[in-house]
Amino acid sequence: MEKIPESVSATLTNTAPEIEVPSISSSAMMVELSISQWLGKKKDRKASKQVTDDNNAETGVANVHKKLLGGCVELEAVHDLTGNIRNEHYRLTMPWLDTGVRLLPTKAYFDYHKMMTEHEQNWHNKVSTFLTAYDWEISQAEARLGDLFNRAEYPTADQLSGKFSFSINYIPMPESGDFRLDIGNQGNTQLADHYQTFYADRIENSYKEVWTRVYTALSKMSERLDYTGKEDKKTFRDSLVENVLEITPLLDTFNVTGSSQMSEMKRKLEETMHGITPEALRDDDHLRRETKRNVDDIIKSLPSLDV
Repeated sequence: MEKIPESVSATLTNTAPEIEVPSISSSAMMVELSISQWLGKKKDRKASKQVTDDNNAETGVANVHKKLLGGCVELEAVHDLTGNIRNEHYRLTMPWLDTGVRLLPTKAYFDYHKMMTEHEQNWHNKVSTFLTAYDWEISQAEARLGDLFNRAEYPTADQLSGKFSFSINYIPMPESGDFRLDIGNQGNTQLADHYQTFYADRIENSYKEVWTRVYTALSKMSERLDYTGKEDKKTFRDSLVENVLEITPLLDTFNVTGSSQMSEMKRKLEETMHGITPEALRDDDHLRRETKRNVDDIIKSLPSLDV
């Protein structure tokens, strides 16, 4: 894995009264996406016990979970959109803290904010549609669930509304001066050592995810292009090429430390994928072989990954 550039490394001395900590505050920020929703699922203890007893099994080895509104298209639409929003959030950000806070490059902020603002409005609209249909869906659920139906398991409309929430929080990266603490030079040095290690680990972890995305997209392309004649032709979807084209500009967006290795990787991908289309790869054996060879060369030049 490429070392963190010196430009973002901490400069420490045993006598310095101030701490110089790594800062990417001008090239990235932290972002936290929080979405809460009602899943509409419930464990049925009575049915679980019956299944266990009927099969002479020990208590706890089998459970019955029922969908309280099984078949409710309005609730399913909320769940599907929530999943899509989270996928887009992960696509445009990099891992940072284990708490769920992720790194958002400054270059991606406007696209991210525009997309998330639109998603949030659409999400609230779908939640509103579901809440409007909620009472009707309960009556339909009674018919679907039969003896499994229990009206007491359904929250009121007001209670249900409180189970849905959507928020995005943007958090600035700390500046170096934020770590000047009145704890003495020795304490400052210890804190700086700790933060330098933490910071380097976070950057390495973020970059590792980027490299893993590149590896995943390229390894799939290499595998699907691994044939020599039309009789052995492997089918592939257009997304095989689209996924590589999509990750290429992100290497610039995610390069928050000015990594020369990441810049060079972007150049190689642009050169390899220039003019490449799914149709051309399907129709041109020579282009297919050449593209696979170039892709394999790029894979070999990737940083070491545990994949």
